[in-house]
Amino acid sequence: MKLDFTKYTNGLIPAIIQDNETKNIFMLGYMNQEALNKTLETKKVTFFSRSKNRLWTKGEESGNFLNLISIQNDCDEDTLLIKVNPVGPTCHTGTDTCWQEKNEQDYGFISKLETIIEDRKNNSNSEKSYVASLFEKGINKIAQKVGEEAVEVVIEAKDDNDNLFLNESADLLFHYLILLQAKGFKLDNVVKFLKERTK
Repeated sequence: MKLDFTKYTNGLIPAIIQDNETKNIFMLGYMNQEALNKTLETKKVTFFSRSKNRLWTKGEESGNFLNLISIQNDCDEDTLLIKVNPVGPTCHTGTDTCWQEKNEQDYGFISKLETIIEDRKNNSNSEKSYVASLFEKGINKIAQKVGEEAVEVVIEAKDDNDNLFLNESADLLFHYLILLQAKGFKLDNVVKFLKERTK
């Protein structure tokens, strides 16, 4: 790994710390060559502390280590992206990140859709909201709807109309997300099961 430690003051380069699974950013620290070497050697992220003026392994006092997964340098060879598996919260204040954010998995639009479904479930009138009306009819109706959509996906999979297949697939996924919430779960609960199966 080629790095330019001379570009910044005191031979320190920024190190962005990212969760290997969720991709959330935990913190920004600084490393010199010695800190990088120790990180690679121990597999625990070590910085050069500007306040303590010495090497500092994250978690050396709290036990909240950042276990190293990978290190990448950027295109200018003066910044590091370090992917980690965290042990406990990262921030000294006790929060998951130094921006007071929870380190939760975000599935982008799917997570946004789950939030919309939850809002419709809790706050909408069943006469105005299709989602609210399904929840009002109960688990049997929701499960039945998922079954119907699954059959329609199978039917369209046998034909050559990709648009209809994707349309029915979207319907199936949407209703499956509703079923998960009717059972008190979200997509992340299913993903955790899938992850366990790959171990």
